[in-house]
Amino acid sequence: MRHMLSLGFAVLAIAGLAGQPASAGPSLLFDATSGQVLESEQPFARWYPASLTKLMTTYVAFRAVKSGEVTMQSPIRVSANAANEAPSKMGYPVGTVITLDDAIKIIMVKSANDVATSIGESLAGSEAEFAARMNAEAQRLGMTGSHWVNAHGLHDDQQYTTARDLGILASALRREFPEYASYFSIEGLSSGKQVIASHNALIGRFEGADGMKTGYTCPAGYNLVASATRDGRTLMAIVIGATSVKGRNEAAAGLLAKGFAEPTAGGLSLAAMKPTGAGLDKATNMREALCTKAGSQALRKREREAAAQRKKDGKAEPASYLAKREGPRDLVPIRVGTATGPATPSVAALLIQDAADKAAREAEELKKQAAVAAGYDPDIPLPDWRPDIPAPEGAEPAALGDSAALDTEATDEDALTTLDQ
Repeated sequence: MRHMLSLGFAVLAIAGLAGQPASAGPSLLFDATSGQVLESEQPFARWYPASLTKLMTTYVAFRAVKSGEVTMQSPIRVSANAANEAPSKMGYPVGTVITLDDAIKIIMVKSANDVATSIGESLAGSEAEFAARMNAEAQRLGMTGSHWVNAHGLHDDQQYTTARDLGILASALRREFPEYASYFSIEGLSSGKQVIASHNALIGRFEGADGMKTGYTCPAGYNLVASATRDGRTLMAIVIGATSVKGRNEAAAGLLAKGFAEPTAGGLSLAAMKPTGAGLDKATNMREALCTKAGSQALRKREREAAAQRKKDGKAEPASYLAKREGPRDLVPIRVGTATGPATPSVAALLIQDAADKAAREAEELKKQAAVAAGYDPDIPLPDWRPDIPAPEGAEPAALGDSAALDTEATDEDALTTLDQ
């Protein structure tokens, strides 16, 4: 990574944040290569994943490529259902086609819900079928505390996971698909003149940071799966249920810094961990604390009280683990309409229909242009004479079918048939 955190700054940060809580919710720190757990807090507590869901979406997509169903250049089509998803979103019109390659870049950087749904529908035919794939892959990986119902992570009471399961998923993405590691460390995207910055603040601000994904909803809180590599050693930190963007970033960076500062020691692996602790069968909902006026005021009050207590005790404000970003972001370009790979059967059928609809619209436009050239604009209604005053002879408006050039003659029966189609 181009932007580095100096060793002296790192040591200062470790000292400054010693004893600070990692997060309001579960957290986990582990070695990505060995799976050895270095630190954990409520790793089996059920939690809403928010946009960390998109890591599972990406894993299923990579598996589809590996099996030969599609390639990274296969088309991902935006449906009406996908276009109607709530933000964050790209806002592409219905029928827009992008490559799977660009779609994954978008959901990793922009966390666009419309694109995530488009991936699911394009690969599996429907949201429900894609969710079934997500659950099957999770079960195969040994993610025992997760259940998925959508590809984007917008809130659903039936979509939940655990810090330990997210650790298994994140390590599987790195281990099984090293050729796609760059998707998780993108600093930003460019689309024409538009620049889309990554939500992952560790990228470019924490030494060795190389992934992975952020997430937020009111019920989930602020979530982050973060990875970093130093001297050939890759650590992963998972923070879920934090109460602010800054809180999740500093908590994850703090865990990683602590892990790199300590030698590796023997301990349980992710796979060997057994469910323990509270909250195993019901996910915590943070909406009341984060997204109501009373909850927000109470949270800010606790923060002010903690700051006042530190000042009273003569303690300095916690230092940051994150360096100031310097220089421009490395941007990766994305574009629409460039898919050249094989389409899934459901997408292929839709693309054929899209082409037919486009041809019909173009034919209708040509017909309109011919009508205008003949002296009649079909978009302007023909005037009617007052019923109490007969029209002068020869002055009656021409019937629509009188001009052969217009070719718009239709019987009442034809009109009714058209309406029924």
